[in-house]
Amino acid sequence: MSRPQAVPTVQVDNDRVVVTEWRFAPGAETGHHRHGYDYVVVPMTTGALRLETPAGEVVSQLVAGRAYYRGAGVEHNVINAHEGECVFVEIEIKQAAAQPPATGS
Repeated sequence: MSRPQAVPTVQVDNDRVVVTEWRFAPGAETGHHRHGYDYVVVPMTTGALRLETPAGEVVSQLVAGRAYYRGAGVEHNVINAHEGECVFVEIEIKQAAAQPPATGS
């Protein structure tokens, strides 16, 4: 079954983070992929996503404004499983900020 592709728009890509807005028409998918970095997702819309994972299919309910975190290594295909457009912002964390030197008191 052929599905439309979700549309990624990279907003920031530097040595510390990648920030991507993802837009999914109803039924659109990302295609199977593996996350190389820890990441945070900030949903802009509310609705169900279907995740095809190595362990099986999972349905995830997104709520606009309710962010969540996942660690590197997650593998899945993400599919918009509701009737409206689905939009979220994904923030991939490439590296932690450098720690400032400790100051004495």
